[in-house]
Amino acid sequence: MRLRDQMPRPMLGTVASVLLVASCAKQSGFRFTAPINVGQTAAFVQLPLSVAVYGRTRSPNLADLRVVDGRGERVPFAILAPRVAEPLSIEQQRDAVLYPLPERPAGGGEWRSPVEVTVQGDRISVTRRNGTMAGPPLGNRSGGWLIDLGERQRGDPSPRLLRMQWSGPSEFTAGFSFETSNDLNGWHSGGSGQLMALASATGPLTQAAIGLPEEAGRFVRLVWADPATAPTLTGGKVVADRESRVALDPPTELVLAATPEPAGKFSADGDAPRAVHFDLGGVLPVAEIDLRLPPGTRVAPVRVEGRMGVDEPWSGLGATVFYRLERGAEVSTSPAMPLGTSVRYIRVIPDPRAAALDAGQTRLAVQAQLASVVFAAQGQPPFVLMAGSATEPSSALPIGSLVPALAAERPRFGQATLGEWSEVAAVAQADESARKMAAMRPWLLWTVLLAGVAGLGLMVWRLARGGQANAT
Repeated sequence: MRLRDQMPRPMLGTVASVLLVASCAKQSGFRFTAPINVGQTAAFVQLPLSVAVYGRTRSPNLADLRVVDGRGERVPFAILAPRVAEPLSIEQQRDAVLYPLPERPAGGGEWRSPVEVTVQGDRISVTRRNGTMAGPPLGNRSGGWLIDLGERQRGDPSPRLLRMQWSGPSEFTAGFSFETSNDLNGWHSGGSGQLMALASATGPLTQAAIGLPEEAGRFVRLVWADPATAPTLTGGKVVADRESRVALDPPTELVLAATPEPAGKFSADGDAPRAVHFDLGGVLPVAEIDLRLPPGTRVAPVRVEGRMGVDEPWSGLGATVFYRLERGAEVSTSPAMPLGTSVRYIRVIPDPRAAALDAGQTRLAVQAQLASVVFAAQGQPPFVLMAGSATEPSSALPIGSLVPALAAERPRFGQATLGEWSEVAAVAQADESARKMAAMRPWLLWTVLLAGVAGLGLMVWRLARGGQANAT
């Protein structure tokens, strides 16, 4: 009895489907295939894409994806980008009012407030005490600042960030702790942090943001760890909504360990020995990054650079100061760095005057806005996703063409997940041969050039010999 006669009909169908899809992938040059497991059926099915999908495509915009059914026939699909809320506005900011605190009270006593607060119904009025005024203190006698964030009306968003401004010096590092209060009587710890400014050849590196806790009070009492190292503050901005593009489809967080720098056609530069490298696994749309520093107090002024492929040069993505401060049981960390770009490889380069980063313990937290595939549930299951073709044109339809009434249809989308990836051996071998040929191409060109020069030299020599023979 033949093996096919012993196999159940459903299994025969599955084997035939796998063979058909593998043949289709081979003919089209798709290197990878993965089954789509539909968990919730509907007219349109949404498949969230993972980092593994981005890592197997050859196009940064996912152009080399295709969905086929069990017979290898194309299935209409579209790429669905993550949603953001409307309207798309800029940060909402307002000025804070700063009052210098007197010298630090001896013996841990209570700070004397430079202002008085009067509550009149729902309104709070702030008046200066006699002999005090808003503005910078004289010399370095002040232990810190009392900062008035301003009166908040009903329905106003809570302040999330306080961005400080200063006039000097050009370089400093100043640690602080702060508390918040609504009435200058009851104070609640807000945490601690670091303000910093460094000058470098690539531009200033600054850390000016103070992250405020949920439901922060109207007043912030900022106390310097060492007033002698503090900058001369000139003002502050209260940020009520740090970023108004609120993600309705939440980003995917990746926490990555450092990796060796992959070899490419560009040799290591002078920054390579101090840089810490991270491979995101694919060209990902990155919203923001955060450097997770090892335990202890760490301050890392850095430049961040990125690239999509190993054969591209590094390009600057920005500069910031990451920190992790420990004061007893309290730990404070720096805000994340907004990025808003697509990148695969990231390297973090510490300032030459700062300590080197511990590559073994430093982690990079990445917030990536990954897309989804939406396909029409037509054809014969099982459905398969194919990726990694260097020759096939884009197969995706515009989302408005596939799903005309997107807002109304979205709640009815079915849901699917992706199974294990398989590699088409014939396509992999062809890719490897093409890679080796590309690596050999410069040598072949040099060989042809040298052969041509040698042939030309031989011709000149023969002509010269012929001329001498004729002369004799």
